Parts: sequence; structure tokens; C-alpha cells
Amino acid sequence: MSFNPPEKLRIATRESRLAMWQAEHVKARLEAAWPGCEVTLLGMTTRGDQILDRTLSKVGGKGLFVKELEEALLDGRADLAVHSMKDVPAEMPEGFALIATLERERPFDAFVSNRYASLDDMPPGAVIGTSSLRREAQLHALYPFLGVEPLRGNLDTRLRKLDEGKYDAIILAAAGLQRLGLSERIRSVLPADVCLPAAGQGALGIEARADRADVAAWLAPLVDPLTTACVAAERALTRRLGGSCEVPIGAFCEPVGQQLHLRALVASADGQQIVRAEGMASADAARALGERLADELLAGGADRILASLGGHA
Repeated sequence: MSFNPPEKLRIATRESRLAMWQAEHVKARLEAAWPGCEVTLLGMTTRGDQILDRTLSKVGGKGLFVKELEEALLDGRADLAVHSMKDVPAEMPEGFALIATLERERPFDAFVSNRYASLDDMPPGAVIGTSSLRREAQLHALYPFLGVEPLRGNLDTRLRKLDEGKYDAIILAAAGLQRLGLSERIRSVLPADVCLPAAGQGALGIEARADRADVAAWLAPLVDPLTTACVAAERALTRRLGGSCEVPIGAFCEPVGQQLHLRALVASADGQQIVRAEGMASADAARALGERLADELLAGGADRILASLGGHA
């Protein structure tokens, strides 16, 4: 089936500075791929942006960042939506599809502080801010003498709260800081053996209605096959585990030679229990790799952690 070049494409996006950067990036890529196409942005405020006094795990999880955008796709106000892949629930709602995953930015977490150069420099009782149970659990496991407090808001809001002295340090995704030209705020990058990233972290994903084969064809030039395979492995693992923001799950896949290497963990919120697994497979078997490691985690005790946290497998 062939498709005519697009004449107009409308992108639904959150209105935070980072989300708008991401949408503008996709807009520029589309305009380069399809000269003459008019690409416009539809900025929206989501429930996840509005509720800032509670952690995501207590107010509905990652889907709060995408629901309004999906409604715009459903009613025809937009043709596609741009997401940070770590904000996209592992289980896509019926009628929607991820049609493109773009090349990944640095996938790791960043340590940001005006007082300390690294986690190792922080004294007992110092306070770290993070919105992520995944980060919190891993911090508790390695640095039990540090305090971890919830931190919500967009990237600029989180940095402002740090600068106001409300935290001694905060943990943010390195990719967001780099995309906004704020790399100088990064004091150190946390390697995967210190803080395993979230599934999809650092990657941009494009969502559309599942029946829009034309949009999928138009987005094909933007697809990065390697990132697509790595993120597919990570998301297959979290999907098999029934993972959401309410469960501390880390998953990070990267190429090693001609294979994909996937590392994953499930942790209790206090970091006292952590079950880990890792494995390798070809890119063609990315999803199967994620599902296999999820089963290994469950067999290794993750099922009990998930049950205690209200997750399911």
C-alpha cells in the first residue's frame, strides 16, 4: 500500500519546556523528511502536569501524562503525539499504537546539586529529591543514610526547588537536561549499576491511532531501529510484570556487539529487597528477551515484592 506525502500534520504535546522541545524536534525532523508539509503543534496541559502535591504512584501513574493527548488523537484534533517513552504506560490502550521510536539520548539518571559533587560526597541526613519510586528504592539500597523526599513538577520547577534550598540534591533524567542545554547542571551521571534507568528512558516515542496506517508510513523515516529494539525489550519486561509508577522497576537494554544486553530489577520501596536479572538476545528477539527476564525476576522473588506493593504479574 502506498501513501501520498503528507500535506499537514498536527502534533499533540504537553506544554512543559522539555515537552515542547521534544515536539519541536519531531516537527523539524518531519519537515526535513517531507518538504512542503505543514507541521503544527497542539499544546496541552495534562492531569500529570496539574497534580503536583502528590507522587505519581498515588494519583494514577504514568497514564496521567498521555490521556489528554490521546483524546486529541481520538477526536481528530491531532495526528500524532510526542512522548518521553519512560512516561508511556507499558500497556497501550485499545485503539492506539506506538508508531515510531527515535534515536535515544543518554539514558541514565543525573545527580544535580549546588552543594555536592556526587552521591558519595553527601553526608548522613542530607536530602535528595526525586519523583521516582525506582530511583528512591535504589538510593535507599546503596545510601541508606540519606533522606529521600518526593519532588514533583516539570524540569524547571524541580531545578528551582533545588536552587531555593529545599533539597541538597535532586535526581533527574540526564536526557532532559541535555536536550534543554542544561548539561552544566549535571554534577555526575549515575551508571546503571548505581541506578538502573526506567524502561524507555532517554527515547522519544510517537503515538497515533492504530487505524492511521498513513501516519505510521509518514513517520517511518524517523524510526531508529536499534533504539526501537532496545525499548521494545524494556517495555516487554515491564508489561509482563504489570509494572507502573507504583512499582520500582528498572530496565535498561543496550547493544553489545551484535546482541542486545538487557538488565532489569524489581525492588521494594525501601530498597531492602532487590531482585535482578540480565540476559542477551538478538534484536529480532527483543520482546522475547524482555519477557524471559521478567519471568526470571518473578521466579527469583519479584512476585512477592509485586504482591506486597499491589502490582501484579
